[in-house]
Amino acid sequence: MNQWSKAPELKVSSWLNTETPLLLSELRGKVIALHTFQMLCPGCVSHGLPQAAKLAHFFKDEALEVIGLHTVFEHHEAMQLNSLKAFVHEYRLDFPIAIDAPSGGSIPITMGEYGLGGTPGLVLIDKMGHIRFTHHGTIDDMMLSKMVSFLLGEVTSNDDSFNFTVNDLRSSSGKCSVS
Repeated sequence: MNQWSKAPELKVSSWLNTETPLLLSELRGKVIALHTFQMLCPGCVSHGLPQAAKLAHFFKDEALEVIGLHTVFEHHEAMQLNSLKAFVHEYRLDFPIAIDAPSGGSIPITMGEYGLGGTPGLVLIDKMGHIRFTHHGTIDDMMLSKMVSFLLGEVTSNDDSFNFTVNDLRSSSGKCSVS
């Protein structure tokens, strides 16, 4: 038995860059890197999204699924679907992007269910569907590559040696927080 929580299914209003909606339950056997972002978040534009694109490119032949989650908790009027489509096109983002479903409050549903504090954010989900790492802010590319490589190399979900902490991360600047 392990201590990791099962990742809840993404609650989204629509998808970009995929012909069919993705379900985490159908991605078992793959590591999932869920990058949360807002298109008006400076840290997302300068670091989070380029990092997600690099992950998708460099691990394209591996059992890794990179998913962007556009989760809007501020500037709602400016971040509509047509604006996001133009943003995704201009920044040449080609990995699947989910649009977090609104909750009726300021925090979208998936963002709330995952307990995310803002953007950019990262959630790593192992091959068995367990949340193994969450972080709000930026993460060094080499550290992220190390974590993803470790999860890709796991044979079983019972390996408790994966133990990265926030102290391993060097940068937390450039983030937008929920107030």
